[in-house]
Formats: sequence, C-alpha cells, structure tokens
Amino acid sequence: MHAISEEARRIVESVIDYSRRRALWQDIPLDLPDSPERLALRASGSITRTGIGAEEALRLWDQELAPTCLSTDHPGYLSFIPSAPSKASIAFDLIVSASSIYGGSWLEGAGAVYAENEVIAWLAEEFGLPPEAGGVFVQGGTIGNLSALVAARDVARRRNAAAGRPNPSRWVVVCSAESHSSIASAASVMDIDVVGIRPGADGRLHADAVERALDEHGEAVFAVVATAGTTNFGIIDDIGGIADAVHARDVWLHVDGAYGLAGMLVEEMRPAYRGVERADSVIVDPHKWLFAPFDACALIYRDPRAALRAHTQHAEYLDTLADGGMVNPSDLAVQLTRRARGLPLWFSLATYGTEEYRSAIGYGIALARRIADEIAARPGLTLVREPQLSVVVFRVDGWASEDYGRWSERLLERQHAFVVPSSHDGEPVLRFAIVNPQTSFDLLCSILDTLVEARADRAA
Repeated sequence: MHAISEEARRIVESVIDYSRRRALWQDIPLDLPDSPERLALRASGSITRTGIGAEEALRLWDQELAPTCLSTDHPGYLSFIPSAPSKASIAFDLIVSASSIYGGSWLEGAGAVYAENEVIAWLAEEFGLPPEAGGVFVQGGTIGNLSALVAARDVARRRNAAAGRPNPSRWVVVCSAESHSSIASAASVMDIDVVGIRPGADGRLHADAVERALDEHGEAVFAVVATAGTTNFGIIDDIGGIADAVHARDVWLHVDGAYGLAGMLVEEMRPAYRGVERADSVIVDPHKWLFAPFDACALIYRDPRAALRAHTQHAEYLDTLADGGMVNPSDLAVQLTRRARGLPLWFSLATYGTEEYRSAIGYGIALARRIADEIAARPGLTLVREPQLSVVVFRVDGWASEDYGRWSERLLERQHAFVVPSSHDGEPVLRFAIVNPQTSFDLLCSILDTLVEARADRAA
C-alpha cells in the first residue's frame, strides 16, 4: 500500500478548500473576460520543467485566471442559455472526479451506470416514452444530436438493405430554419444535406411544411428534427403534427429539447409538448434547465437497440465488455471513453426530489411571463413575442446594433448583468434567458431601468 505524501495531502486539501469556498459563495461574482495579451502579461510561465507548486498554481488561478471566466450561475447571467447547478450537483461532481470512475461500460462502472439509468428512466417516463426506452449521458446537445442522427441513418440504411433498395446519393435531414446550429454541424460531420424549413409566423415548424419537404425529397429523408424550445425564442414546434407526418412515411423523428424539453416537467406546459411521446429519440441538457454542472446531455432512444446497432464499437480488446449481456453506455453514442456525467444530476434529484425540480422550472416560466408584461408596459420597449418558456425577446425602439453593443458592454463592466444582443429576421434584439431560480423580478427590472437611462443619454 502506497502512503499518501504530505505534499499530495496539502494539494488535495487546498483544492477542496477552494472548491468549498466557491460552491458556497453567497455573492457570486459575474467577472469579466480579458484579452490574450493581458493574460499573457499576468499569467504566462506556469508550465515549467520543475513546476511552480500547487500553492502558486492555485493563486494564479484564483487571482488571475478565474476572474476572467464569466460565472454562468450568476443571477444576472441572462445570455445564451445560462447554467445554475444545484449545490448538491456541484458537490457530487467532486466525488465523480475524485473516484476515477470509467462510465463507459457496465463491467467497470456498474453502480454509476445503474444510477445514471435511474435518471434516464425517470426522464423517459416524464416524456411519455415506453418502459423499454433507454439512453446515455453524453457531453452536450451537439454530440447528442449527432449520435441520434447517426442511429437514424443506420436504421434507414438497414431498411433499404433488407428491401433490396439502393441508398440515395445524398441523405437528407429535415428541420426548422430555427433549429440549433448543432444540426448543421452534425450534418457536416455525417456528410449529409440539411433542408431547413422557414417556420410559421408563430415561430413554429408545422406539419404541413414538413409534409411538403417529405414529398419533395422522398426516400432521401431519413430523419426529421423537431425542436422543443428554440434557443433564440424558446419556441416549441408542432411536434404532434410533425409526428403524424413522419410516422406516415416511416421516417425517424428526433426531438432536440436541449434547452426546452425540461419545461415538460411542469404539468401546465405538457399540452405544448404533445407528440414528444412518439419520438424515436430525444435530448435534454441537464446543464441547462435541470440544474446540473457542465457538461451533460441526456440522449434517450425509444428503442435503444437501434443505437446499439449503429454505435457499438468492435475490437478484440473490447469483446469482454459485450460478453456480460449488459448494455454499455458507450455503445449508445459516438464515444467510447466517457465520464459518468449523469451522476451529479442523479445525486441532486435523489437529494431534493423531483417536485423541487418542477417548482424551479415553473418559477422560470412564470418569471418570464411577468417580466414580459413589464416590458410591454414600458414606453420605448417592444416585446417581440409572448414567451412560451423562459426566454423573453424584446427591442429598444429606435436602437441600432451599436447601441445594443455599447449598452451590453457597460452593463457587464458595472458587473450588473450579462445580456448580449441577439437578432431576429435581421433586426437586433435583446433577450433574457431565465434559468437560475436566484434571478429575481427586481433584478430584471433594474436591467430595464438601465435601458431607459441609456435611451435618455442617447437622446441627449
């Protein structure tokens, strides 16, 4: 048995002490990015032949590097899609790292895989998928969407082979033009074509538009992607109608719910998600609206056997992993080595219970509606669309892109909030992406107040 050196003990205790302070910080700093040149002046030279020591490395991180990393769990972080991991999930993430668990196979990580599967089963039931549904936690929505589409194409290829039909010269995936950029990224990796359909006036992809695309592209279409909560607006496509269209053609339906599918946990929102229960695959990112740390995406298949056929890697040294008859997580996605990234969510759910999650998600939806009403009532501000989930998009009347940019920079410099401009139909807009239960109505109103001040300054 090897003794733990005093140096190793000091390193571990110092890092754990820092982690404890950061996790329990009451007034989380928003912080500011910095340029490579300025960081080079303050933080270069850390990698040396003999090392600088843990104390100096930790000081460098604490005083120079960390303050240039924006805190996505700050209540005023309202850009992109924030992260707001629970204290339980943050704490357990340390255990995952400290335990050196390999989460790719049942043989090597049975307990971890079992716990992750408990979460997958709960999510599948919430989404209305059948009991035999299963899946895996992958890095993020990009890998989740890619893995699902690879499985979908494999199903189409096997169907053609069984029927003696040739494959098309180019496979096609159909989605909304408002779909997440990861769909285009997956298509590039897979060397397939994307047919992006302009959504309706309500921002939703509708069944009639999907049917026209299916008629036009025929058997080249192997999958249709519906979005359950677009990133820019938080809009849910007509999933039920799309499900009718694709199932009539025997085409795979994938639901990208990376951000918004978590809203289905709120009872009053369930009608908006009608059709999810008919999907062949879905994704949802716990590091977005399920209060887990980066990075985690739950990828769930209606029938995991399709994923196993597409993704299982074969090699002599891997044969023993297949002998036990258990489903290995690494056989369900485009990965082999994997962290047991679903465990922090498992621990948080086990700690707080599912009702706490429903309440926290419901809070974000209610707050979005409340601040939307406030925006609509304020002169000089125009609500672009009523929020469906927790994203609120609005404009400042008469502002151009540079006005939004200057205001956003000042807001961050003052450490008030992080709100960056977006765009819609070529027009600059602002958006609040509300995820954090610590984000308050008063904070949002104070941000709107700064817009009034900025408009007055511009007019002067």
